[in-house]
Amino acid sequence: VQLQACGGGLVQAGGSLRLSCAASGRTFSNYGMGWFRQAPGKEREFVAAISWSGGSTYYVDSVNGRFTISRDNAKNTVYLQMNSLKPEDTAVYYCARDRWPFGAGTQAAYDYEYWGQGTQVTVSS
Repeated sequence: VQLQACGGGLVQAGGSLRLSCAASGRTFSNYGMGWFRQAPGKEREFVAAISWSGGSTYYVDSVNGRFTISRDNAKNTVYLQMNSLKPEDTAVYYCARDRWPFGAGTQAAYDYEYWGQGTQVTVSS
């Protein structure tokens, strides 16, 4: 399984970006997906997760109401729509695939088996 994240960039505070993560393989629709981020000098943190069916989503409190995770199983792609961006959202964003099939989505990094390469998001003030 390979995950390819893209869509990062430089944006002013208050702006928006949409991250995409394309997955290889034929079983994408069976697995929950997540987004994590890591800022310089900080540990990787959970951002958002979506269940295998797309019926359940979870967010860290700091992005709730501003970010939206979604998936298109026909395209083997998960998205992270980021609105009202703040300088503190600056980080490398990683997508990841759940370790177990038919999961409801998880906030724990150790529950994810495959990780994308990361895409840089920089929010200027």
